[in-house]
Amino acid sequence: MGRIGTIINKKGKMDAKRAKIFTKLGRYIMVAAKDGGGDPAYNAALKSAIEKAKAANMPNDNIDRAIKKGTGDGDGAIFTELTYEGYGPAGVAVLVECLTDNTNRTAADVRSYFVKGKGNLGTNGCVSFMFDRKGVLVIDKTEGMDDEVVEMAAIEAGAEDISIEETHFEIYTEIADFAAVRDALAGEGYEFSMAELRYLPQTMTALTSEEDIKNMNKLIDLLEDNDDVQNVYHNWEETEA
Repeated sequence: MGRIGTIINKKGKMDAKRAKIFTKLGRYIMVAAKDGGGDPAYNAALKSAIEKAKAANMPNDNIDRAIKKGTGDGDGAIFTELTYEGYGPAGVAVLVECLTDNTNRTAADVRSYFVKGKGNLGTNGCVSFMFDRKGVLVIDKTEGMDDEVVEMAAIEAGAEDISIEETHFEIYTEIADFAAVRDALAGEGYEFSMAELRYLPQTMTALTSEEDIKNMNKLIDLLEDNDDVQNVYHNWEETEA
């Protein structure tokens, strides 16, 4: 099974739960536009942010407004990127990426979520070594799509690895190769349901206690419901109920 199978399997559920997803994506686009300009042709980070927003069905008007805010005269909020590391129940490794206009508020919130989830916030570097930072491209299978043709296209584009799943293809790249692989496959006519840089766990941790599973779900829910939190990564090996 691919390294992000759980992510894909739960994508619909997660999208439905995240009522604030457009707020998060808007910040992501705004910061990318502010840092590198409003033209995605010359700003790889903005291009990735827009693709992520479109995969989540974010309206074009929302995307355009976020870009304009990012390239405005500086009258908007200043957002800071932060990464928190810690442990969930039974030592599950957790990485939390944030974009915030109030670092004190975000730090207090994240710390309280770890406490409520029966985990604890750690120091920088305490769990990040347990993850690999990779480019991830997901192509949903459609009728008539040939596995070998897609695999060959990914390899020729410079992908590091590809996992062929029942409903989709998971393509992995080195960070430096991500944009080139994405653009090469897009040029071949492929469309992505996910196209972004992600932290992928090197090993997984299973939870057997119902209490631990309940608390881990609580921790993830609290983090993902916070507007300041952009991404939550963990090495919990979730199983289907």
